[in-house]
Amino acid sequence: MTFSLRDKYCIVGIGETSYTKKSGRTVLDLASEACQKAIEDAGLQRGEVDGIVSFNFNDSVPAISVATALGIPQAMYAVDYASGGNAANLIVLAAVAALEAGLATHVVCYRAMNGRSGFRLGGGREMKAAGITQHTAPYGWITYPQAMAMWCRRHMIRYGTTSEQLAAVAISTRANAVANERAMQRQPITLDDYMSSRRIVDPFRMLDICLESDGACAVVVTHRDRARDLRQKPVHIMGGAYGGGPNQGDDLFDALRWPEHARNYSHYIAADLWSSAGVGPKDVDVAEIYDCFTYSVLMQLEGFGFCAEGEGGPFVQAGHIAKGGRLPVNTHGGLLSEAYIHGFNHVLEAVRQLRGTAGANQVADARIAMTTAGAMTCGSALLLRN
Repeated sequence: MTFSLRDKYCIVGIGETSYTKKSGRTVLDLASEACQKAIEDAGLQRGEVDGIVSFNFNDSVPAISVATALGIPQAMYAVDYASGGNAANLIVLAAVAALEAGLATHVVCYRAMNGRSGFRLGGGREMKAAGITQHTAPYGWITYPQAMAMWCRRHMIRYGTTSEQLAAVAISTRANAVANERAMQRQPITLDDYMSSRRIVDPFRMLDICLESDGACAVVVTHRDRARDLRQKPVHIMGGAYGGGPNQGDDLFDALRWPEHARNYSHYIAADLWSSAGVGPKDVDVAEIYDCFTYSVLMQLEGFGFCAEGEGGPFVQAGHIAKGGRLPVNTHGGLLSEAYIHGFNHVLEAVRQLRGTAGANQVADARIAMTTAGAMTCGSALLLRN
């Protein structure tokens, strides 16, 4: 899925809660706080919002519940996507579609979860011989680390990718988190720290895997003509794409039929993404790349064309994704070190970078930012500009 509505719609407000291991709050309360902050940040009143969109994995609250809690008088467009982190940019594209169709005037998009103290994505799936599970569970393909370790190992086999190169992703994003007061993990790490961290499932160590987090994020999307009268400098949506490649399977764990596990969704949506915005990889000043695991950053750097296939490891090891590098990546610390709000916190960081309000991690003269979401067969991406 692509669209050709370059710069017609804007992100005009952002909001988030604190990121913790134990919020002590309901998911509805978290979602309401983030949405209210985003609405206030935009300079809007709740009565002016008439659209609300979210995604969840049976671990959140419906959009209509949040609309009710906020006191939105008419939620003309209230939609929930049953989806994982691959939908973090899709809900912004859905907001654009609703605005273009005249179904709403101001749309708030959010993701809220008690991902550590409540429903934990890191837990195992129900062990029963049904569907694809009957073919994967007997071989230990049950949890996300186990499933994605296979993708990482394939990349290592095909291209010679090393643990030291995976470590470069973890070390770089943690260095960014050190300067981010919102980040859950701010202690600097070294290669020795990475190598000595606990092994989870080969080839992953603990520092290869994103955090489990409680929290919520939200943004407000509206037409550029309305954005001119609002509080914040608008961030324009240049383009976006959602989709994946062939043989995606029956569910998120059914990657057995995928043609090449050293290549993920990004390879298949890259052309649509760049053509939708009329720019290319060399035009991107800062990228917030979905880092549920370190390996996914390498695959997306390759798939979206920032480096050649098989060169993701050397690219990060050379320091190109560091704050002063060729392509600063995950300037807030990413899902590995800031928080894992299913990737939606990447969108907020991209907005901060383009507003020039990212503090110590601000990329100088950032004009175009990219956000991605997805690690396996399906995903989404946005290109934003100031």
